[in-house]
Amino acid sequence: MSRSARGPQPLLQRLAAAYHRFKQVILEGAKFGIVGLTGVAVTNLVFIALHGLLHIGPLMSVTVATASATVVTFLGNRHWSFRTREGAGTRREGVMFFILNGVGLLIQYAVLGFGNYALGLTTKTENVIAVNVGIGFGTLFRWWSYRKWIWVPPEVNIARLRRGRHRRGRDLSTVPPPPAVMAASSAPSAPADPATTRRPVPRSHA
Repeated sequence: MSRSARGPQPLLQRLAAAYHRFKQVILEGAKFGIVGLTGVAVTNLVFIALHGLLHIGPLMSVTVATASATVVTFLGNRHWSFRTREGAGTRREGVMFFILNGVGLLIQYAVLGFGNYALGLTTKTENVIAVNVGIGFGTLFRWWSYRKWIWVPPEVNIARLRRGRHRRGRDLSTVPPPPAVMAASSAPSAPADPATTRRPVPRSHA
């Protein structure tokens, strides 16, 4: 077989293996991007309405706009983007989500304030551009922090529960085992092969 006939096959196999390996990250990233774009649209609409039409200050406008978008993105990420991951309960998820979005808002403040007060970019168009640049940097932080601290894989969540109960001296029997262990324990055992089963040889009596 020629090299040209064999060449594409290993490449396709590597691409398929890479896709299966990062399939979850790719799907989560795509959903997170769609939810994020929706949040960007909400942020821009509210910011333009407050700052452009009502002439409210840029920092107050971006605060209200980001708070409005945060509610939308929380619902989208919790029930769609990261629905296969484990959270810590609605209340704690909400608290952590708004805390991390507060950090993202500080990033947007930094970009918008730098453009306004350091570079003197104070027109409405320049403010809109600065807001979107800040959203970009804030989105990178949110993508990393959500997957690390809010919505984690099930095995990570179970490990955290076990560590917390161990530190408090509580019973660990109520914490379910990781999914891989549960799947292995619940899988039916394969029937014995008659051909490989050794039968006792009757003993002859002299």
